[in-house]
Amino acid sequence: MTATTTATGVDRKGTGNRLGRMALAKEPQKSFRDLDGPTKRFIGKAGVTLFATIIMVGFLLPLVFMGVTSLKTEDQLANQQILPKTVDTVTITEGEFAGDYDLLSVPLPDGSTPALALVKPGREESTFVDPAAPEVPIEWVGRWRTLEPGYTLDPTFENFGRAYDRLNFLQLLRNTGVIAGLGMAGTVISSTLVAYGLSRFRMRFKGLIIASLVATIILPRFVTLVPTYAVFSRLGWVGTWWPLIVPHFFANAYNVFLLRQFFLTIPRDLDEAAEIDGAGPLKTLITVILPQAKGAILAVALFHFFFAWNDFLEPLIYLSGRRDLQPISVGLYEFLGLYDTAIPLVQAGAILSMSVPILVFLSLQKIFLGGIDLSGSLK
Repeated sequence: MTATTTATGVDRKGTGNRLGRMALAKEPQKSFRDLDGPTKRFIGKAGVTLFATIIMVGFLLPLVFMGVTSLKTEDQLANQQILPKTVDTVTITEGEFAGDYDLLSVPLPDGSTPALALVKPGREESTFVDPAAPEVPIEWVGRWRTLEPGYTLDPTFENFGRAYDRLNFLQLLRNTGVIAGLGMAGTVISSTLVAYGLSRFRMRFKGLIIASLVATIILPRFVTLVPTYAVFSRLGWVGTWWPLIVPHFFANAYNVFLLRQFFLTIPRDLDEAAEIDGAGPLKTLITVILPQAKGAILAVALFHFFFAWNDFLEPLIYLSGRRDLQPISVGLYEFLGLYDTAIPLVQAGAILSMSVPILVFLSLQKIFLGGIDLSGSLK
């Protein structure tokens, strides 16, 4: 009987040791290469989505901060709250403690934390009253500066009206619209004609012309700033819109390259069919090429519109003495110089200046993004 019991005990002990070793053994880990195809694709898509979300949040955070700050008053900006919140106050009209007081969350011995009005602040002991019963003072022992005040969400839209009036927004909007609109028309017409010629006609030194044109893209605009200013000064154009409009009627290398690449994807059979019908080069461009390239042309137009709307250096140089002709970029810069301490007002002015480009992009984003696709007329 004893032997049997001892053997059984040994067997149980050995079995327990084996089970313990099995429990402590680590499960085999799978590497990414051992996963099946659907799992790999899911992880890849999830990683790309996460990365794109992080980039999007990083880009949108300054805009969100600008929007929130524009809804604050100067007092709300000083209370260091993220959202536009106002400190809760109460007005006591009768009794010994008549006046306006801030409401603080005060912990009481019974465990409650009511919002009480601080009527007599002290270093170690302060007097509070309940707004519902202001005639009964409540003595509280402790440092009142450690108490949290109550806040109420209280956004204000007055900053936008003030910024609109002080910026003279309508005049700035008119000036910017004229400069951007005429320049956009000039760059679309000239870039389309140059791109059409480089994509459809045979000419000597065509490769050299294209290479020289593309090389100007990497040329800094500061290199040509002084010579062009000297030319426009001799023409008497300083202090006018002409230096900001006329140069765009001589094409832009980037826009020409974009349109040329799009025109090359349009089959030449369409040109030949139009030529058989008696259409000349200009009529072929208008009736055949342009209808197929509406997206690309709109993309070029919007590229220039956004560039002209945000352009600051050249308007500052040529229109420094003409405030009545300045665009919104220069006007906003001068507005910042005058109200640099009124941060909510400046942020409201910046949002007003951004409103038109944002609305234009949101209304035309499908056509704009489709125009950047150089897939041609046939898909």
